[in-house]
Amino acid sequence: MQPAFSTPHALGLSQPGPRSRWGRRWRIGLASLLFPVYLQPFTAGAQTPPANAGAAREAATASQLTAELMFEILLGELNAQQGEPGVGYSLLLDAARRTGDARLYQRAVDIALQSRSGDAALEAANAWRQALPQSREANRHVLQILLALNRVSDTLLPLRQEINLTPPDQRVAALTAIPALYARVSNKKMAAQVVEQALAPYQARSDTGPIAWAVVGHLRLQAGDLEASLQAAHRSLALNDTSPAPVWLALELMSQRHPGAEAFVGAALEKQNAPELRLGLARVLIEQLRLDEASQQLTRLTKDQPGFAPSWLLLGSVLSEKGEADAARAAWMRYLDSVNVRDPKLQRELAQVYLGLAQIATRRGDDAGAESWLSRIDDPRSLARVQIQRASILARQGKLPQARQIIEELPARNPQERRTKLLAEVQLLRDNQALPQAYERLTQALASEPDDTELQYEQAMVAEKMERLDEMERLLRAIIQRQPTHYQALNALGYSLADRGVQLPEARELIVRALQQVPDDPFVTDSLGWVEFRLGRHQEALTLLQQAYRARADAEIAAHLGEVLWAMGQRDQALQVWREGLRADADNATLRSTLKRLKVPL
Repeated sequence: MQPAFSTPHALGLSQPGPRSRWGRRWRIGLASLLFPVYLQPFTAGAQTPPANAGAAREAATASQLTAELMFEILLGELNAQQGEPGVGYSLLLDAARRTGDARLYQRAVDIALQSRSGDAALEAANAWRQALPQSREANRHVLQILLALNRVSDTLLPLRQEINLTPPDQRVAALTAIPALYARVSNKKMAAQVVEQALAPYQARSDTGPIAWAVVGHLRLQAGDLEASLQAAHRSLALNDTSPAPVWLALELMSQRHPGAEAFVGAALEKQNAPELRLGLARVLIEQLRLDEASQQLTRLTKDQPGFAPSWLLLGSVLSEKGEADAARAAWMRYLDSVNVRDPKLQRELAQVYLGLAQIATRRGDDAGAESWLSRIDDPRSLARVQIQRASILARQGKLPQARQIIEELPARNPQERRTKLLAEVQLLRDNQALPQAYERLTQALASEPDDTELQYEQAMVAEKMERLDEMERLLRAIIQRQPTHYQALNALGYSLADRGVQLPEARELIVRALQQVPDDPFVTDSLGWVEFRLGRHQEALTLLQQAYRARADAEIAAHLGEVLWAMGQRDQALQVWREGLRADADNATLRSTLKRLKVPL
């Protein structure tokens, strides 16, 4: 069957074509093609007498290299390299079939793939597998090409063969790789069915059963069948309650908010003392903005495994996010004591720690200390964040033009870098009350990107600070109309209405819609608590605001929680919360405004 390539009028071996076709290009290319890699066994075999049976077989194979066959291979390579891949493919596949040489089959497959002819690549790979049925490489090519062609149902036999051909000591690793193989296919349900059938012989075995069931669970998860995925995790753990595979699967299910996954993970971790798994649980909790619970898991991990450096790194980040600066600094210092700070593989992690320590120093007014931490960062990927931090320090010192110059000098080689520069400059201007300039920069950007939701949201926030509330409301409502699940816009508009004490039922509805998108976000929870307070529901407000403050000890949340406590007559508790808020951010406008309005001297 002719492959789906453009081909010349003839494939004859005796006449390579007129001189105008080959001419000088033949002379240039021939030297590099005279002895391709896959010809070396033929020539070596002809020169060296066989010393054993294997060498004798190789020498016998070498005897197949007639002058005509060698010319066919060379001509195939010339055609492949000079714009006739169909001819090159046909010649090399024919040579592969005549010699049974795996490298010739491989070359034919490569030529077809480079020419984007999947059917031809599959034809060559199938021929390779038929000629060498015990070749794992040939079978793997068939499997991968079928997946690339999205012929999922046809992968059952090659997948079974791939597992069968894998050496027993490598089989668990091979099984582990299966979900990634099928990750991009469109028919996820079919993929789950095929994989489950292929792994059926391995599911009851003690050595492969736990990972086989975990793999089945991952494919079910990809297909959207979360309940069946958790069932597979249970089957996996039942075979081996010390296997980490089902726990990793359950952590993925937790990320999808499956209601039974968290209990599964908790029970499994009581039996397994693997720090990586508890760290994984903490990461999922952070992803869900459940910072208080993440902090508890990481604190337990640092006590059980004090030498496990990643737990200190992540604990510092969580504590910093919660506003617990002293505890965050202590955790990060423990991390630095646990690692080799000169290890180049840790550049990115170290940059994260140094940036965090610099931010803590900046908040305390220790600009020299902040610069000392920033100067230790060697990670080129963190350049923008380092310079933005330096710009922030300069702006706090009243050197806003110099700060803007630092931002201006950041690279802008692609759209992402240009956006980073723009948003960094806007944030710098906002933080330093240069609101008209920030608004103008966003107006300029929106002129070329009028439907950019992120830029519109930023402009709405600047408009709010400028007390252009009608403009803020117009922008936020436009975002919500175009993107009804935009939780930031829903929350911002709802909070603004609640804070002004207007349209409170609508404000509550907007915030509830936002909270449905991010159920554990402390700032959205804070907004709902604030609107409940405005509606006169003090106990509901107190419960929500305490929940938000536990998750994030932010100064603005402290302002709201303190006011609710104050209104309920719990004035000592209110004063304590406000003092904590001032320690976290002494310049917070909401907190300062609250204390001034209530005439509270602190």
